[in-house]
Amino acid sequence: MKFLLIAGFPDSLLQFRGALMEALRAKGQQVHVAAPDLPPLAPIRRDLEARGIQVHDIPLRRTGTNPLADLRLVLELARLMRQIRPQRVLAYTVKPVVYGTLAAWMMRVPQRFALITGLGYAFQGGGERGLLRGLVQSLYRLALRCANKIFFQNPDDEELFRRQGLLPPGCPSCVINGSGVDLAAYARAPLPAGARFLLVARLLGDKGVREYVEAARRIRARHPQAVFGLVGWIDENPDAIDAQELEAWVKEGVIVFHGRLADVRPVIADSNVYVLPSYREGTPRTVLEAMAMGRAVITTDAPGCRETVIEADNGFLVPVKSVDALEAAMQRFIDAPELIARMGLRSRTLAEEKYDVMKVNAVMLDEMGLS
Repeated sequence: MKFLLIAGFPDSLLQFRGALMEALRAKGQQVHVAAPDLPPLAPIRRDLEARGIQVHDIPLRRTGTNPLADLRLVLELARLMRQIRPQRVLAYTVKPVVYGTLAAWMMRVPQRFALITGLGYAFQGGGERGLLRGLVQSLYRLALRCANKIFFQNPDDEELFRRQGLLPPGCPSCVINGSGVDLAAYARAPLPAGARFLLVARLLGDKGVREYVEAARRIRARHPQAVFGLVGWIDENPDAIDAQELEAWVKEGVIVFHGRLADVRPVIADSNVYVLPSYREGTPRTVLEAMAMGRAVITTDAPGCRETVIEADNGFLVPVKSVDALEAAMQRFIDAPELIARMGLRSRTLAEEKYDVMKVNAVMLDEMGLS
C-alpha cells in the first residue's frame, strides 16, 4: 500500500511529520513524500531516504499566484500520482491542499485527505489581503469537494470553514491536537534563574514579533537584567519583518537574536517563559515544544493559540496586538517568579495529556482507516 504526503515546506517533513511517517511505515505503508527544494543532494532528502521514505521534488512555490506555475504544479502532481499509484494522499498547507487534492481527484486516488494547519497570510487583515482571501477561499471551496476527509488543528478554523461554506456538505471533518510533540525528545529541562523570555517563529508581523519586541523594550527599561531571546528567519512571506528592522533591534540590544536553528531545545532550556503573540495559528508547534520542556507560556487569546493555555494555570492569554497586556503578563512573572516553576510543571502535564505525538498520530491513523 502506497501513501503520498504532500508538503509545501521541506523542513516540516521531519520536524512536524517525522513521527507520522514512522507510524505509517509501521502500518505497512510505502511512504512517498512530495515537496519543493528536494534535489538529489539536499540534506533533508538524504535524511528522509535513510528512513526508507521515497522522495519526490515538485515545482511548488509557497507564495505567489502565478496561474501558469500553479497549473504546472497540478500537472506534475498528477504525473507523479500516475507513476506511483498511491492508495492514500494527505496534503497540508494551502497550495498542497488545493492542488494536491485536485490532482488526486483527477487521478482517482481512492482516499484523499486534507490537513488545514492554519489559515496563513491571506486570512489576516484587510486591504489587498481581502482580494487574496477571496481567491484562496474559492480554491479551497473547489478542492475540498474532492476530499474524503478534512483535518483541522483547532475548532475555530473548522467553524470558520463551515461558516464560509468551504466545507462540502457531507464531507467529514476532524479536529486533532496540532502536530503533537515527541515527549522523549523534548524532555523537561531545569529552569535557569532570572527573567528569560523566548519567542521562536518565522519573522512575520502576524506572529506578533513587533509586539514582543516593544513589550521587551518596555520591560528592559525597568529590568535591564531581563533577557528576551528571538529565534527565526526572514521569510519570503509579504508580511515578513524587514532585515533593517531586525538589525536595529539587535543593535539596540532589546533582543538576543539567535537566527535560524535546526534544534531549538538548547534555547528553550535557556529560557523559562515562552512567548508567542501570534494573531492566529493552527496549533503552534513551538508552544507545544516549550510546554513539553516545562515552560510557562504567554500567548494570545486567538484561534489555535488559546487551546494551549489554561489561564493562570500553565500561563497567560493576552489579546491579539495588545502590547500593554503582553507587557503586563511578562511583568507578572518578574514580580512572582514562583509562577514560573508551577506553571511550567502544568505545561508539561498538559503536553503529556493532550499533545503527545503518539496520541495525535493514533487519531489520524484511525480516521484514515489505518488503525
